[in-house]
Amino acid sequence: MSTEEKELEVTSTEAPKKPARKPRKPVDPAVWEELKAMQESGEVLTVKINAAVNAGVISYVKGVRGFIPASLLSIAYVEDLNEWVDKSIEVKVITVDPEEKRLVLSGKAVEQEKAAAKMDAVNVGDIYDGKVERITSFGAFVGFADDLSGLVHISQMANKHIESPNEVVKVGDEVKVKVIGKKDGKISLSMKAALDADAEVVDNREPAFNYKEEGQAATSLASLLAGIKLD
Repeated sequence: MSTEEKELEVTSTEAPKKPARKPRKPVDPAVWEELKAMQESGEVLTVKINAAVNAGVISYVKGVRGFIPASLLSIAYVEDLNEWVDKSIEVKVITVDPEEKRLVLSGKAVEQEKAAAKMDAVNVGDIYDGKVERITSFGAFVGFADDLSGLVHISQMANKHIESPNEVVKVGDEVKVKVIGKKDGKISLSMKAALDADAEVVDNREPAFNYKEEGQAATSLASLLAGIKLD
């Protein structure tokens, strides 16, 4: 192989260079001031998701590229970022850094505020009809009461020991749940307590006769007939 052929071979096997990223257009300082004011006021914005990138998605506010981390996209579990592209969502501005040209948005913050307002109307002891949204090794997340969601721990799924939530439910199942706890924006639910509550309701509707076995309070057919004198 000639020297020229070797040089051609080396050149042909080299990985093509990626085109240089176009520098971002400078942003008017006044726009950064606007974004800072939005952050401080807690203003809710509606933005369109333009693209999915590593660990999050991209949206633009006032022409400024904003990043929404996957963990701040929604209070619900986000499995596929690509499914969010072209959707419009409500967000809040949580980070504004003009020097680093960094803008971070959060859809989760808006959803948390709305959920908090709805949670105020939910009380421990309330019973709801819900639907299983997601199953994990430690329980199932159930949606109920106008887009609220809570965890039914595996220990609260049945009146018997189970090894896996899949023994009791599958995604999409409609279940009855009872609110057993509210803390730090999270709701704890129980299918077992809801079943027990249903049983109590049935007992209250059709009360059984309870005979005491204490002394003279005991009632039986023999005691009723004891005082009857037959000719």
